[in-house]
Amino acid sequence: MEHSKAMSPAEATPADQAQPAPLTRRPVLGTVQEDQYIHLVRLAWDLRGLGVAARLELPLTEEPYLMVQGMRRPVRVIAYRFGEHWIYQWGRGRNQRIGAFDQEAAQEIRKAAAR
Repeated sequence: MEHSKAMSPAEATPADQAQPAPLTRRPVLGTVQEDQYIHLVRLAWDLRGLGVAARLELPLTEEPYLMVQGMRRPVRVIAYRFGEHWIYQWGRGRNQRIGAFDQEAAQEIRKAAAR
């Protein structure tokens, strides 16, 4: 089995130097926005499995969010950390948020989009 040799800084091209470190070399999962992105992608895949279209948005000046296709209008879903928990929220009411790891998260958001 051949082992790959690490490139010295002198051998690295500008493109090599611009690349972020692989996830395996990062001390933590990522920034808060990267974590939000991961949660939203998981939700998008779960919604897709339920037959609901979703579009991930990565604006430059705002946090990432998911636009879920609704019956009347799209539903905007954000992911945020609350203490030790990750939450999805799609409105301002208490009944418009659910834990990101809740088994029913995609179902609840699909119901909200159907209204």
